[in-house]
Amino acid sequence: MSPAIDQSLSLLTDIAYGIIFAAAASHVARLLRQPLILGYVLGGVLLGTHLGFGLVTNEANIELISEIGLNLLLFIIGMEINLRELVKMGKSMLTLGIVQFAACVALGLLAFRFFGYRIGNGNFDLLYVAVAAALSSTLIVVKLLHDKFEIHTVAGRLTVGVLVLQDVCAIVFMACQPNLLNPQLGNIAQSLGFGAVLVATTFLASRHLLSRLFLAASKSPELVLLTSIAWCFFIAGLAEIAGLSKEMGALIAGMSIAAFPYGTDVVAKLTGIRDFFVTLFFVSLGLKVPVATWQLLKISLVVAAFVLVSRLLSVAPTAYFLRMGLRNGLLTALNLAQMSEFSLVITALGANYGHVSEGLSSTVLTSMLVTSILATYIIKFNDTLTRTLMHAVRILNVQERGVQEEKTSHRGSPKRDIVLLGCFRAGMAFLEAVETRASHLKERVLVVDFNAALKDLLEPRGFHWVYGDLAHPETLHHWGIKDASFVICSISDTFLKGITNRRLLAHLKQMAPNAQIIMTAEEDQEADMLRKEGARYVIVSEKLSGMRICELVTTNLDQSDA
Repeated sequence: MSPAIDQSLSLLTDIAYGIIFAAAASHVARLLRQPLILGYVLGGVLLGTHLGFGLVTNEANIELISEIGLNLLLFIIGMEINLRELVKMGKSMLTLGIVQFAACVALGLLAFRFFGYRIGNGNFDLLYVAVAAALSSTLIVVKLLHDKFEIHTVAGRLTVGVLVLQDVCAIVFMACQPNLLNPQLGNIAQSLGFGAVLVATTFLASRHLLSRLFLAASKSPELVLLTSIAWCFFIAGLAEIAGLSKEMGALIAGMSIAAFPYGTDVVAKLTGIRDFFVTLFFVSLGLKVPVATWQLLKISLVVAAFVLVSRLLSVAPTAYFLRMGLRNGLLTALNLAQMSEFSLVITALGANYGHVSEGLSSTVLTSMLVTSILATYIIKFNDTLTRTLMHAVRILNVQERGVQEEKTSHRGSPKRDIVLLGCFRAGMAFLEAVETRASHLKERVLVVDFNAALKDLLEPRGFHWVYGDLAHPETLHHWGIKDASFVICSISDTFLKGITNRRLLAHLKQMAPNAQIIMTAEEDQEADMLRKEGARYVIVSEKLSGMRICELVTTNLDQSDA
């Protein structure tokens, strides 16, 4: 058998091992409620020679698997960066994202100097570890927030916005990477210029050429898939010819597809192959994990601690001064307290360019694993942690903007006897209905919520917002709800933090004995219990939706029969 055939069989065998071990380790991660990415890395660790069974030893195969997986991973990440949505974020969101990245890099440059990292003599360990620690994981954060139904909350939207802007900052850094050894302004400007030309050319070709190809191939899913991957490698090749990295070209190729209407369809068709190559990339990282030493674990824990502290110092104050709310800022900071897969990409490219020492890639990888495990629990308990931090900052006499003003200006205000506790989806829909159907009731509505950003949103529309945390109902005494005619809680237990509808109802009956109390439940059994315990009405959203659908169907059928 020829050497070429032997090499091909060896590569196929290594890929097969990688997929089998990744699947097995991922099932373990799922049972332990850890991100599946950790399972992929663990599969690679078990296959490798450092800590595993030594089933994959061919370094050339490892590098090839890693390079293919890396290019397609960045292609997928690019397809998740929609530039149109980025433009719509507004100045405050752009400011928050840019300040977070810049502040974390600056803090990293200062902090990691004390651990021996330096810049000089062709070595850029300090710069790379600072940039790597400033980026957070889109894959992990979005998955965990989806599981908690928090992706569409204010803090969830802020988190996703910062993640997108981090990716953009990483792209700019990747454009500068090839010239770090010769960091003249002209060379860096040339790299950025080539990158801008490549972006413009790619987007024009995508709009006028690729869109027609996708339209022609729309009835053949396999051809759409093949065309997408071909586009990825074509643009990656052009980037390499232009003196940029192939990885950056793959990222730009993905962004050019995401920007146009057919992007969503392409992403849907690429889901299977995306997961396959993402798995291979993280398996290849696991194959490179070195034997853990105390020194490696110590510096990884230091990096993990720095990531958490730097997010709190950069995000929370910025959100506070931008009037996005201190609580939202703290929640967003906690959501972002892990390192990104992009950190691994940038460090891997730095190793290829000879910018970093041999051990830095291991440090970044181990730090990412540590922060990924911690992120599972930080995001799971983000509300509890935020309440603790809010209590700590109140000791320093820092509170949500507008809270003090509300307390002092409440006296002498018009009677507001319709009290809405919590303003999420159903609560916002209620306010919209009041606006359109009973606008004369606006001045009687009092909205109590801990999202300070609602103040600027609701008060210009004629509603009155005050700060209040439903997990501590005793604070509601400040707003005089004892004279309320209606007290409405429009949030179900899934979204209530730190309290349940039943516990809240018990407090409300004492605070507003003459009010008609309206609560929210998710099931009929829960609704019955709330009514027995004193709620005048209980809203079950799914039941109301079902009744309304039935009315629409029967009404239309009656009209048709008539």
